[in-house]
Parts: sequence; C-alpha cells; structure tokens
Amino acid sequence: MIHYTDCLVGLMRDVVARVPALDFVDLERILVFARYGRSSKDGPLATCHSINQPPSDPTHYRWRDRRGRTVKRSEWFVVKSPVVSVGGTRIDYLISVSLPRFCDQTLGRSRKRHLYEPDLACHPLTAKLDTVVHELYHIDPEHDGLRRLARADGRRTRRFHGPDFYRDVARMVREYVASGPDPDVVDFLRHGSQDLERRYGEVRATAFDSFPSFPQPYHEPLPQQPLPVDDDRQIEVVRVTWSPRRREFTEDHLETRRFLPRRRAGRVEGLSPSAGAARRDSGGPSKWS
Repeated sequence: MIHYTDCLVGLMRDVVARVPALDFVDLERILVFARYGRSSKDGPLATCHSINQPPSDPTHYRWRDRRGRTVKRSEWFVVKSPVVSVGGTRIDYLISVSLPRFCDQTLGRSRKRHLYEPDLACHPLTAKLDTVVHELYHIDPEHDGLRRLARADGRRTRRFHGPDFYRDVARMVREYVASGPDPDVVDFLRHGSQDLERRYGEVRATAFDSFPSFPQPYHEPLPQQPLPVDDDRQIEVVRVTWSPRRREFTEDHLETRRFLPRRRAGRVEGLSPSAGAARRDSGGPSKWS
C-alpha cells in the first residue's frame, strides 16, 4: 500500500527546503488531500485553494429585464472561507490532487513542454514535479490568498497565470532536479496508476469525510439588511436559500480513502492527515537516475 498524499507532503517539504524561492512556504499551514479524477478525462491535475481570506465586502445579486432595468435583487450577503484546523493549527491553504489523473500526466501534449530541455521534458518525473511546484508557487509570500501577477509598475493584477509564471515554475523544477534530491523522496512519481497498483496493491490518500466534496466558501446573509435607497424601493427583494455547507473542519473530518484499485473503493479506518507531518525526511544529495 502507498499513501499518495503523504508522499506528496514529503516531496513538498524537500522542494521548499531545496528551492530558495519557495522557502517561505509553511507546510504546517497546508493540507494536501485527494479528489477523484479520471485519467481518460480532461480536468484539473491539482488545485491550490486559499482559505485564509477575510469575509468579502457585502454584496447582492440583481435580476434585470430585457431593457436592463433591475426588477429584483437578493438579500445582502458576505462570502466567508471555511475554518480548517489540524491538531489545533489553522490551515491557510488546501492543495487538492486528482487521482489517478495526477499519476498519469505527461508533458507530451502540454504547452509547457517547450520550457524544458528535451531530455528533461521526456523524463517521467518532470510533469508531476511541474504540477507540484506550480501549486506551491500559487501561495502568496505574504499569505494574502493566491499569488497574483504583477504589472511592470509593480501593481498586482487579477490574473494568477501567465508566461512568466510558467517560466518561473520550470526554472524552479530545473533547480530542484539539479540539487540532487533523494530518490526515496521522488521515486513514487516515476509510476503511473497501473504501475502503482502492481507495485503497492492499493493507492490510498487523505480525503474529507464528505467525499467527493471538500471545504469551500459559503454565503452568509447580513443579519442587519441595509435600508433600500429611493430607486430600490420598488424592487422585489428575494430571499435566496443557500445550499448548506459545513463551516468548520478538523482532523475528525478527514479519512484515508482508497483510490486505486477503483473496484470496491471505499473508506478505510485510520487517518494519516497529510498536513504538516511528512512520512519521511529527505536524505543527502544524490544523483538523479
């Protein structure tokens, strides 16, 4: 059996220790968990979710007619982030990986392939390392949500991706590879989902007990609704019924789930939360084979 998210946390610890541009990343404040994603279908390989943001400014929805006139609106509300803590430590970021899709990724059809030398682009570890570094690089150094791209004058934009972002990620991947990581830390990345099944029998990972759902922002109506202004008095106010969502999560809401083989997949007793505690430490420098 292999616990995939535990292995990823061990890898992330090694990456932030060897890549200076990521040394600000605090793995104690990050929770790595898995979602299901078929290798045969397009979709995200991994995602970084920021849950350390303050409530949004009060806002509301409006419905307009064909002439653009507002005919009704929702109550005022704010959007809040769920509170996630493990062992009493508040989690600021969630990183989700799609299994087994993550295991079977390559740079073969990726536009990022040209960012790597041919021998590195074809290496079985490169695509997965690129994805791991990509998600870690989304973390803002000031822990202010997700990293946003900067304009030439230094001001931040609303964009999270761009050519410079991808080039920075590729540079950090090359830097990590050149540092000679311990094969024991990176070896699991060599194998696709079928190879993992043959080698380990089962592939398990941390997931939330509400699988396939996970902590997400929720809407909360203002307890004191603002008085309508003159042009709003004739507008119908609609009370929106939001889908109920859990607002607080702890290690008690985590479980170890079997992702491969898919048949008879289900919950497994016992927990290895993949938050902060890596399964093993990296050894000294060694050559990449």
